[in-house]
Amino acid sequence: MFELTARRALIVRVASNRVARTLRRYGIVRYVSRRMHYVVLYVDQEKIPEITEHLKRLRAVRSVEQSYRPDLDPTLTDLEETGVYQLHDEDDKE
Repeated sequence: MFELTARRALIVRVASNRVARTLRRYGIVRYVSRRMHYVVLYVDQEKIPEITEHLKRLRAVRSVEQSYRPDLDPTLTDLEETGVYQLHDEDDKE
């Protein structure tokens, strides 16, 4: 039976774009920004700590960050109550 595995994106900032091909052995390369020098890499959730350590040891990797998207609440409906969106004076006049 098919089972879904929890995955998370890692944003890997690289010194050279040639490293993107070698990052395929650590996970699925989803996007490569040639101008901004970063790679979006999808890895299994339980393997994140060990893969992050391996990536930080590579010479061409500058930094590794985890995506915060899985931590966000997708059912956020009322932004005013949470404090994310605050009314401005111009909005009150309408």
